[in-house]
Amino acid sequence: MPVLSASIISLMLGYTLSQFYRAFLAVLSPVLGQELGATPGDLALSSGLWFIAFALMQIPVGWALDQIGPRRTVAVLLALGGAGGAVVFALATAPWHLHLSMTLLGIGCSPALMGPYYIFAREYPPASFGALAGMMIGVGSLGNILGAAPLVWLIEATGWRLALWGLAGVTLMVAAAIALTVRDPARLDDSHPRGSLAQLLQVRALWLMFPLIFASYAVSASIRGLWAGPYLAEVYAADAQTIGRATLIMGLTMVIGNLLIGAVARWLGGTRRAAMIVTGATVLVMAALWLWPDAGLGVAIVLLALVGLSGAGYTLLMAQGRPFLPPHLIGRGVTFLNMISIGGVGIMQFASRPVYRWAGADSTAAQTYSTLFLFFLVPLTVGFLFYFLTPEAPDD
Repeated sequence: MPVLSASIISLMLGYTLSQFYRAFLAVLSPVLGQELGATPGDLALSSGLWFIAFALMQIPVGWALDQIGPRRTVAVLLALGGAGGAVVFALATAPWHLHLSMTLLGIGCSPALMGPYYIFAREYPPASFGALAGMMIGVGSLGNILGAAPLVWLIEATGWRLALWGLAGVTLMVAAAIALTVRDPARLDDSHPRGSLAQLLQVRALWLMFPLIFASYAVSASIRGLWAGPYLAEVYAADAQTIGRATLIMGLTMVIGNLLIGAVARWLGGTRRAAMIVTGATVLVMAALWLWPDAGLGVAIVLLALVGLSGAGYTLLMAQGRPFLPPHLIGRGVTFLNMISIGGVGIMQFASRPVYRWAGADSTAAQTYSTLFLFFLVPLTVGFLFYFLTPEAPDD
């Protein structure tokens, strides 16, 4: 199968929407606060619900990929949950409507990356999985860019409600394109055993990866999608345009990191070594944000951009886990790893809400965000230390 077939392009568009929907609240935070009375804590809950719904769907999505195939799994969920969630958002009049919308969007986006990952794992050589996965995330991360400054411009031109109606229509069209173009991989014959979660949990090589898989993506996704906007607004009094530009830069670094990560891993001598270096660098960046949260607007934007760059660590971890999965566990395996990663984002975002409130009770804005950055730094460091004990992947 060619790398850039019509089916892969349609799946890329679906994943681009997934990246957009998980990140666009950071830019909408000012207008949602003004019109709906949504506080940063409310938006933390809404964003967390997206990730929790997304994570809880990974087990049924894994079953569906193995039993039904990626074409119907991705198209149906994206049409019902994705477009439906966008419609609910467009009609929102209270913060709880945002909670419902983001839950539906999380369900709709839940197979957007795992569908193409399943196809890559089944129809391409294992050694190419990391580069293909990085390409998918790199291109799909354009959704992060669209959810930054371009979204600000669209809202200023049309209003946020009309923009969401338009996004609902685009989501339906992408779901239709997936249904029309994607071809499911051939079903496994009876010589392959039926996979189960219990069998997956017997793959001991994955266990020491779980803590870092849980914490790694939570850092970049939570800060880009939720806390970057409030941080810049409250510590530096940044306006919507400045926040849009800063989150645009974060989105660009996410794209660049994922597009280059396959070549970088080969240059560094393997997926595991690359993941260690990327994670170690992220620990240092988060430590800098913790220690110097008010070092200056320019410094803050640079550090946030480096946090965005660290999002490529997700691709490395998924690529290292893939070779440990036998063919009959690929669907359940990649979705289970993704569930841990996305579940980590949701849990950390939920937990960040009371941390933000507690830290801000009697502190300055800079002190509040220093505590918040420490909250993300600690589990990342713990996962990093456990990762030193992981084995090399069979293909490394």
